[in-house]
Amino acid sequence: MNALYHVKILRRLLLLLVIMTLCASPVFADATAFIGTGTTPSNRQARGFAAGFGLFIFGFEFEYSNITESEMPAPALRTLMGNVLVQTPGAFLIPGIQFYLTMGAGGYTETLGAHEVRNIGFNSGGGIKVSLAGPIRVRLDYRIFRLRGDALYPTSHRLYGGLNLSF
Repeated sequence: MNALYHVKILRRLLLLLVIMTLCASPVFADATAFIGTGTTPSNRQARGFAAGFGLFIFGFEFEYSNITESEMPAPALRTLMGNVLVQTPGAFLIPGIQFYLTMGAGGYTETLGAHEVRNIGFNSGGGIKVSLAGPIRVRLDYRIFRLRGDALYPTSHRLYGGLNLSF
């Protein structure tokens, strides 16, 4: 393919981006502090936070999570991920509840004693945000992590609940 073809594609993509920006609804942001459990290979405490924003049904977020090491032995797992969400607009199906699906990628560190692996990982999952009062919501989330490299457990699961503030 020649350079002129790539320029035409780039122009069309930029035009589409401008049109989408002009037609976009207001941006809504939220932040979540969470606690839960990492279930692979045994249950261990998971803690973290997420912050993001959404445009109608699409959202983007960054999240940090730390699953503690146990004596089973089960490794500690720290992740820093960027995610894309597809969500119901507000409480579309059931009043007070917003459903979402998510997928993303980022980095991870797995440690168990002297063993330490750092590499990239991918995640997918979903959950709900339940309105409590005003901008305060409860968020329930399930994720599956696929870890690249020499991770002891290349597939890891996490379940959490947290307080979510929408602004």
